Amino acid sequence: MTGRRRGRGTAAATALAVALPVLGVAGCTDEEPEPAEPPASSLASRATEVWESATAEAGRRFEDLVRGFDAEEDVGLGSPSVAPDGRGTVEVTVRNTDDSTRTFLVQVDFTDPDGGLLDVVLVTVDDVPPGESAKATARSTHDLPGDARPAVERAVRY
Repeated sequence: MTGRRRGRGTAAATALAVALPVLGVAGCTDEEPEPAEPPASSLASRATEVWESATAEAGRRFEDLVRGFDAEEDVGLGSPSVAPDGRGTVEVTVRNTDDSTRTFLVQVDFTDPDGGLLDVVLVTVDDVPPGESAKATARSTHDLPGDARPAVERAVRY
């Protein structure tokens, strides 16, 4: 029982020792206290600034990454032809303008003269050294008419 009372007395004395100087300082000045921004508000404000900055940086890095992937301007197509089996083919040439070896994935769409989609072909060109070009053949998955037109729909480098 005695230990409990001492514990309560010690806690009360500690609280009083902390409170009195604060009350004494506040009561001993004629100056108006400067309004202070509450710590929670300040932390929230800082957190918002950090979040906005990180979000902007992530956006910049993402755009750089996406620009690095988009490779349509580095892809060319040869003249289309129809193989004896009726499948359309076209030579695909990729140029690696990056500073390291890259692989390309190229989507070639075959359309009719009116723009109607006839077939879609994906071509992978592996391990193209920096500054070099490589070739592959896009081959349709089914028979195409002789007037089918190939076009690069999209191309990525990774």
